[in-house]
Amino acid sequence: MPRDPRQIQLEIDSARESLAATLDQLAYRSSPTRLKAQGRDAVQRFLQTPAGQATVGAVGLLVTLVVVQKVRHRKADSPKKREPEVVVEKVRYRKR
Repeated sequence: MPRDPRQIQLEIDSARESLAATLDQLAYRSSPTRLKAQGRDAVQRFLQTPAGQATVGAVGLLVTLVVVQKVRHRKADSPKKREPEVVVEKVRYRKR
């Protein structure tokens, strides 16, 4: 039994509207601005927890230790003022 052309058109329109709604949802979910804001909010929530604060403290301590080590090694590796070495070579003379 053949289908009515009006029924087919209604199904096409319904599918088109459903597809448009799906595309709108995908565009909203993948919006860079929304994703950036969502990530920023997640990081801020994490940093307000005790684990987040401990992580920030540990990273700060690590950075401080690295900077102190660099400063210490820079002072230890700095060239000391020395007098230049004098190289004296023996000169051999040929007998004529």
